[in-house]
Amino acid sequence: MNAKLPLLLCTSGGLGLLPKAPGTWGSLLPLFIVLGCGHFSVSAWWLICVLVSLLVVSSIVTVVLAPWYSTYFGKKDPSQVVSDEVAGQSIALLAMAWLVPEIDTSPAQWIGLAVFAFLLFRLFDIWKPWIINTSQHLRAGYGVLMDDILAGIVSGTLVYLATTQLI
Repeated sequence: MNAKLPLLLCTSGGLGLLPKAPGTWGSLLPLFIVLGCGHFSVSAWWLICVLVSLLVVSSIVTVVLAPWYSTYFGKKDPSQVVSDEVAGQSIALLAMAWLVPEIDTSPAQWIGLAVFAFLLFRLFDIWKPWIINTSQHLRAGYGVLMDDILAGIVSGTLVYLATTQLI
């Protein structure tokens, strides 16, 4: 298999190859998509469709390419592979996108919610409390992906709860 396409996919267009904090760079991709959609007044329904598509594609890439990237980088969960961060961050941002029709948000609130979801996801992805850390022991790409999925679920839940209680 030619290395260019799988490398491009699992590093999310090369973001995972940046020298410092590749997971953060990978997590920024869905954030920038959300901010771009907000800037261009894309409907919440379309934003949800975009985030679900990003979640599904990046999850498939993470699991299917696990044998390839494990061999290519020489470890089970290489830091250069950030498709898992894209999936998890998409979940955290889905909670925000789901809320948009329910709350009246100004552009500043929209940006604040997106950044809040981003920061919460990065916190849980780096910290990896008990259940999130335990999931890393799953086989192949499932372990690589599942900790980010769980971090996204926890972050998204907190975004949803905080927003519905505070706004």
